[in-house]
Amino acid sequence: MTKGQQPKDIFDVKRIREIIELMEEHDLSAVDLQQGEEKIKLNRGSVSPVYSAPPVAATPAAAPAVTSSDNAGDAGTVAIKAPMVGTFYARANPESDPFVKVGDVVSEDTIVCIVEAMKVFNEIPAECSGKVVEVLVKDQEAIDFGKPMFRIEPN
Repeated sequence: MTKGQQPKDIFDVKRIREIIELMEEHDLSAVDLQQGEEKIKLNRGSVSPVYSAPPVAATPAAAPAVTSSDNAGDAGTVAIKAPMVGTFYARANPESDPFVKVGDVVSEDTIVCIVEAMKVFNEIPAECSGKVVEVLVKDQEAIDFGKPMFRIEPN
């Protein structure tokens, strides 16, 4: 890099296209990039999802909505809602156990599921502590923004 030249933004669409072309040219299936605190992982040609990477840098809109329930039958529970439209994955891969199941105790940073949106796999933390009392979504089910995914009984 020459003096006065800015580093390339790894999230620039043109730069991402260049990286994808290089991946195809060299038959690479995955690339991990990091610029400061921002991270991105590109995967290509995978039939089954690969979830081993940390989540892509989350935006405030990508944080799961955690709200107290307003339904009488769910009194005292907190709902973890979908932070985006996508596909819900209860497990890291088809051979793995689910991230959480009914009866499990979670903390704020416990990963409860993955939501795939536009080929990006986002690990979703509980953002509350307590016991899982209900899983409201089936593995690989399409979900909408704000759809309740779990019910948690707070500690």
